[in-house]
Amino acid sequence: MRIPAGRSERWERMLRSGPGRGCLALLAGALPALAFPAPSLWWLAGVGLVPWLLLIRSAGTGRRAALDGWLGGTGYMLAVHHWLMPSLHVFIVILAALLGLLWAPWGLLVFRILGGPVSGRAAVTAVVVVPSGWLMIELARSWEALGGPWGLLGASQWQVAPALRVASVGGVWLVSFVVVAVNTAVALLFVNAAARVVASVGIVVCALAVGAMARWAPQPEESGVARIAVVQPGVFTGAHGAERRLARGEQLTGSLAGRDLDLVVWGESSVGVDLARHPDVTARIAALSRRVGADVLVNVDTRQTDASGRTGIFKSAVLVGPDGMTGERYDKMRLVPFGEYVPARSVLGWATSMGRAASEDRLRGTRQVTMSLPGADGGKGLRIGPLICFETAFPDMSRQLTRDGAQLLVAQSSTSTFQHSWAPLQHASLGALRAAETGRPMVHATLTGVSTAYGPLGTRVGAPLGTDTSGAAVYDVPLATGTTLYVRLGDWPLQGAAAVLALFCAFEAVRSVTRRNRVGPAGVRGGAAAATKPGARSGP
Repeated sequence: MRIPAGRSERWERMLRSGPGRGCLALLAGALPALAFPAPSLWWLAGVGLVPWLLLIRSAGTGRRAALDGWLGGTGYMLAVHHWLMPSLHVFIVILAALLGLLWAPWGLLVFRILGGPVSGRAAVTAVVVVPSGWLMIELARSWEALGGPWGLLGASQWQVAPALRVASVGGVWLVSFVVVAVNTAVALLFVNAAARVVASVGIVVCALAVGAMARWAPQPEESGVARIAVVQPGVFTGAHGAERRLARGEQLTGSLAGRDLDLVVWGESSVGVDLARHPDVTARIAALSRRVGADVLVNVDTRQTDASGRTGIFKSAVLVGPDGMTGERYDKMRLVPFGEYVPARSVLGWATSMGRAASEDRLRGTRQVTMSLPGADGGKGLRIGPLICFETAFPDMSRQLTRDGAQLLVAQSSTSTFQHSWAPLQHASLGALRAAETGRPMVHATLTGVSTAYGPLGTRVGAPLGTDTSGAAVYDVPLATGTTLYVRLGDWPLQGAAAVLALFCAFEAVRSVTRRNRVGPAGVRGGAAAATKPGARSGP
């Protein structure tokens, strides 16, 4: 289809215009966010980067390509985190712009490979190097102080069974790599004949690789069923909201009596007092444990003292049994920037006056913990690995818990501040990736929704509790044995991507030196070699 001349001229003017091109870059970068929940247009992830890639290709200069990368990255971060706007206000725009800078080198990389005529060799390079560069961005922004790994592109494929099998081989990182490789191949279809051949082959290779992993990658073997209940009290606000939430949690837990449960899980911040200093509250929860015949995993969000004697505000997963606290406690290690602490508070403390940033930094736990439920004849039973809220975004944490022997991953979270945004669905979807990566089932319990459960292959178990529900649900969660390749090998896609980029940079450096030697300092092809030819002048 040919574009009418008038429209073509307007399009070219927009591409040449600074403001117009900048807006296009922002929109192109934001487009892939539609692949995540709530829109969940998962298929869009495979082509959502194509407009951005083609825009960078048309940059004309490396400087413009870097700017297109930066603006596109800013658009991506704004779109994926837009639900933070009510809490951080205009500060979220500043953060997105700062994090968007991570894509500036990627824009240069894309332009270096795809700018101008693209040979078959360059097309092959692009399909491998461009996604490797993207993975380095995801690695950098996975650092907790930069916001953590929320919105990794591969996480958009949480409900695609073949993608979950890929995650069991190389984690969410390998899924991201494949998604960006497919986008690069599709973009090459719009370049030239040589590139189209490579692109077609690349798409087929990606499809075959995904199929092979889905068919032959080791997968866990089911080894029984655990009956887990989640309690979701719903939204309670006002001066006595915490007390009313606790009372509703008790009421819902009591209704579970006689269900033959193995564990009851409450959401994040479900208890607002230190249980060690409030034995009356501990006694009430212990009575519930006796009534339902299972331990209750609660979450305490208040000022406490940990085992090392530190006193401050901790968020802690605490296991309560029929006789009270069991001694099993996990303190949250990965805190939410601005929500639970302010990075470099002496410099950025002013953010607390602009939104809902933490007025006081929470204290961090020092180690991950696996907890043992009571077993038959007084022995140890099911081992669970707790994660609190934001920590479900970090693949390394669930992997470590699995290596430590956890048979069930349990997440306690609260997204009540963002109740009517995409955040609850996005957060709940992360459980599917963590389950598929580790081969261990995961239960995600929240205060206000979405609460859900996933089997060891990452597939959903039962029906979730939505954000409009105050209730309890019981899930028969399949347990599994065996080890996934991701648990065995770790973050090897990141290491491979770093090696690919190092080789590419080394090759480019050697080629640049070789080219300079051929041309010579005076710009004459042959350089010093030409001056040594018979008859050549060697002096003034």
